Amino acid sequence: MKLTIDIENTACRSPEGKLMLDPFTEGNELVLVCAKTDAGVEHHFWFNHKEVEYSNDAHVALQELLSEATILICHNAQHELIWLWECGFEYDGPVFDTLLVEYVLQRSVKQPLSLDAVAERYELDNQKLGTLSEYLKKGITVDSIPKDELLEYCLQDVRSTQELSNELRKKMFKETYSPLHPIIDLTNDMCVLLARVYQRGFKVSLDVLEDVRKEFTEERAVLVASLEEQVHKLMGDTPINLSSPEQLSRVIYSRKPKDKSTWASLFPMYTKKKEFYSIVENNSDIIYKTQVFQCTVCQGKGYSFPRKKDGSKGKAKRRCLNCDTAGVVFVPNTKVAGLKFSVGANSFIAAHGFKTDKRTLEFLEKVAISNNMEAARDFLFKVRRLSALDTYLSAFVDGIQTFTKADGRLHVRMTQHRTSTGRLASDSPNLHNMPRGNTFPIKKVFTSRWDNGTVLEADFAQLEFRVAAELSKDKLAIEEIQTGFDVHSYTASIITEAGQTITRQQAKEHTFAPLFGATGFGRTPSEASYYENFLVKYKGIASWHRDLANEVMTHGYVTTPSGRQFEFPNTRRLPSGKITNFTMVKNYPVQSFAADIVQTTLLLLERNMRLKNLKSILVNSVHDSAVIDVYPNEQATVVKTVEETIEQLPATIFARFNVALDVPLVLEPKTGKNWMIMEDIA
Repeated sequence: MKLTIDIENTACRSPEGKLMLDPFTEGNELVLVCAKTDAGVEHHFWFNHKEVEYSNDAHVALQELLSEATILICHNAQHELIWLWECGFEYDGPVFDTLLVEYVLQRSVKQPLSLDAVAERYELDNQKLGTLSEYLKKGITVDSIPKDELLEYCLQDVRSTQELSNELRKKMFKETYSPLHPIIDLTNDMCVLLARVYQRGFKVSLDVLEDVRKEFTEERAVLVASLEEQVHKLMGDTPINLSSPEQLSRVIYSRKPKDKSTWASLFPMYTKKKEFYSIVENNSDIIYKTQVFQCTVCQGKGYSFPRKKDGSKGKAKRRCLNCDTAGVVFVPNTKVAGLKFSVGANSFIAAHGFKTDKRTLEFLEKVAISNNMEAARDFLFKVRRLSALDTYLSAFVDGIQTFTKADGRLHVRMTQHRTSTGRLASDSPNLHNMPRGNTFPIKKVFTSRWDNGTVLEADFAQLEFRVAAELSKDKLAIEEIQTGFDVHSYTASIITEAGQTITRQQAKEHTFAPLFGATGFGRTPSEASYYENFLVKYKGIASWHRDLANEVMTHGYVTTPSGRQFEFPNTRRLPSGKITNFTMVKNYPVQSFAADIVQTTLLLLERNMRLKNLKSILVNSVHDSAVIDVYPNEQATVVKTVEETIEQLPATIFARFNVALDVPLVLEPKTGKNWMIMEDIA
């Protein structure tokens, strides 16, 4: 029996105002479940509505219906599954998530995925009433909405979802969309797994979190004091707010536009360096160091009293225009202020002056190192560090505390439909943006839920490069991978030989960038040499890029080996021969097929662990990794299971996608007492 369901539940708002819809937030309760069979029979079950006396019969009847179901049809099934499981219901079968199926069928052309929007797009007969939103706007909770109105609203959702599922199945079996079937199956399977991961949660040590907060706060105070001192030496007495990109720009480049309204438009798309310098010089002013003096007009008061006609002092205050009420004026001297960086390309131009984004600051710091500009290097490092601290304090330290539930766990919500490539996304907070390494020790707050338990992370080695080699069939790349060639060490050696010493870890940001169309533009000369030679070395990858160009120009979309498709409706070939959006065209197949490999691995790993009846559980996945909370005394078995999973993976990928891999895939497990302090497992 195909069973379509929809639930209604109460919700709370976090102190930050975010609507918390999950069953793990205290006060949130299941109110109503509506269901419809494929035979057209409708059911509804009341639980915690203020007008309805709850009976356990509802629980029994709903469980019987779920037990008979061969597939569960929902719009955003992850939400429904989590609520059902947390309320004691059992369902372990497949799902057909109309939201996710529509997402796949869109070929990554983003359109609204809410049930209302999709129902309108498919011109469904059943249209929802606006009852719920109207009541919520008035502050009336779901459990207080008149039951007849809430019931009709929920039933309309169920009817629309069932009707939509029928329309989507019709569309799926059209010849144009048949290649997408394996991806639809993968997406629906992942929906169930991600619901399980969400339900399980990842244990948070709140004591360690407070230690991290204290550490970050103390370091921030030291940085602020040091930067204030440096800014004073660089700029004089004029106060500078380093959080303002415009003011930071003046410190770094020692210039400001004469007219901000026209500044950015002064630079043609392609400007030679000599011409660029000329435009900058003619349309911006040099900034000089300043010295503060008491305003002589108002004598430091910031205001004056206008005189009456008879010469006596008036009562009304008038602000001093000379000092703008500050009481002091900043007088420039003859010394140029700031770091005096000079750049010769349009890519550094911002509307307010010059760019101060993360990548630009990283580049300028490298320039400072190369030219032995120690003071500039120190300043730029501290600015970047302060910015990162502010970001991590708000996004992660505060975010983790806000979203950690009463059970002491962060319930990690991962979704599949928020990226165009199919890569998993995370929110509340976004753990995919967690800082790597030990420079910002946030990951150490995550630990095992069991005493004497451990955390194991299994990460794919060089997955993007291996996927690019597989897709392009580049003989050299495949040979290097098969013989154990370390591509990151190679990258580091090339850049170091060119004159810029970098570590293997630092080289990782460069290794794969040319795969996706990045060039040496805006890089140091040493880095640029690597970028320029990448496609010379890997001729098969360069040839594959040309094939992608032909494919997207012929069909308007590209297809991955797993069948996932991405449309590029606005892609065109310019008179110069270049293709618009070509960086995205090159990026999509690698990122997308890598995502499908990772998700296939997660499903296989989960299955293998369940077959062995392990108490250890999958609790997170970040980028190309699986994170497992390991039960005491199960670590050896879990490691063995990871090894078996990677051995079985090629056959599983062939069975799911009919793709035979030439490139070996490697999972590297490491383990520790928390998610940060981990050791490799030999």
